[in-house]
Amino acid sequence: MGWFEVRKDKLAFREVIADVTKFLQGSVEHCIIGVMILAELTQEMNMADSTRPLSKQRRTATSFRDVCLREIFTLACTLLREVLAKPLNFQDQTQHSLVMHLLKLVLNCLSFDFIGNSADESTDDLCTVQIPTNWRAVLLDMSTLQLYFDLYHSIPPSLSPLALSCLAQLASVRRSLFSNTERVTFLTRLMKGIQRILENPQGLSDANNYHEFCRFLARLKTNYQLGEIVMVEGYPEIIRLIANFTVTSLQHWEFAPNSVHYLLSLWQRMVASVPFVKSTEPHLMETYAPEVTKAYITSRLESVPVIIRDCLEDPLDDTGMVFQQLDQLCTVSRCEYEKTCALLVQLFDQSAQTYQELLRAPSGRNMEIAIQEGRLAWLVYIVGAVIGGRLTFTCTDEQDSMDGELVYRVFQLVNLVDSRLPQSGNEKVELAMLSFFDQFRKTYIGDQLHRSSKVGP
Repeated sequence: MGWFEVRKDKLAFREVIADVTKFLQGSVEHCIIGVMILAELTQEMNMADSTRPLSKQRRTATSFRDVCLREIFTLACTLLREVLAKPLNFQDQTQHSLVMHLLKLVLNCLSFDFIGNSADESTDDLCTVQIPTNWRAVLLDMSTLQLYFDLYHSIPPSLSPLALSCLAQLASVRRSLFSNTERVTFLTRLMKGIQRILENPQGLSDANNYHEFCRFLARLKTNYQLGEIVMVEGYPEIIRLIANFTVTSLQHWEFAPNSVHYLLSLWQRMVASVPFVKSTEPHLMETYAPEVTKAYITSRLESVPVIIRDCLEDPLDDTGMVFQQLDQLCTVSRCEYEKTCALLVQLFDQSAQTYQELLRAPSGRNMEIAIQEGRLAWLVYIVGAVIGGRLTFTCTDEQDSMDGELVYRVFQLVNLVDSRLPQSGNEKVELAMLSFFDQFRKTYIGDQLHRSSKVGP
């Protein structure tokens, strides 16, 4: 509030870094207080205050950015290097506290609203960090980036998610800050750091680390083109590790379910970029995208009996999350679509046949019937999603025929379910069918379609 106050012809509060440095030169406890002051100040300068006009708040924040922010960031990095250079003992609460507050300070600096666009938090994972040009030298020094990878591997899981959050912000630094050559160097260092984390995955068993790492991966593709990523030295091994990590994550559906959409977002953007890749280097999407699709589909079906038998919370009840994930999956599934279609036909036929046999069997098998209905609900949702994915790709008659194979099976299931309505119904299957019909209408019946398709017989 007093940033522009003048006393005796001098701006009264501009010596903040010099003032706080006196704390930093004292004991560890004093140093922690100094870091906390800088972290709070950086955060508050970035926050709009309802008691003051927004224009004044932006003027203050912009001035603080230009006068202090880079120096605060480099000061925090220097202190973290000093901590890392000494023997680490995180049983010592003061050392633990110092590293935690330093990482929070760095994160506040990197999360600063540099250009006043006040992006709301819902767009957090699509953002670009608009680092000012005068920070170039700091970020071109690759030891800055390497510092946070080294910290991740050196500090306990209670702190390492903060290091990954800092890396996610660094991965989102605006492209225009670098020349083409510099950008390749920066991206290569990011990819090598990801490779090292995946080759030593013990830390990812912590849910917070896992979540932040997934965010980090998603940010990477938000900011860099697939054509640039495939040119990184060692790309085939790195993309193999990322694919294996994704498949394992999807198979363990009960672990950190809120992180899955970051991984699907990564693969969605990678696959969507394939038509625009001019590089002769192989992108390997045709190898790994079908594996990701298969892992998602099979893991959702395998989750059904566990959820029903153990009375767990059913992901199908959260339709918002289901639609978000399927919207991402539909793009991934269209890569090598014949593999996706063959898998869905096989799984659909198995579940539908088992379901019919259970309905004809003597009563008393309600749990087995509920399991097949849960599996069929997932399959109907997924079929609707992959058919909806047709609108984002140039499709062939062969792919339309594959869609027809899937549509035919859903319509057969509709007839079966309708015949049972007088006795009983399943709300989840009904909702899945409504979703399917909506996608089918938009894809094959909508007013904007200009050509006939071979989806029907």
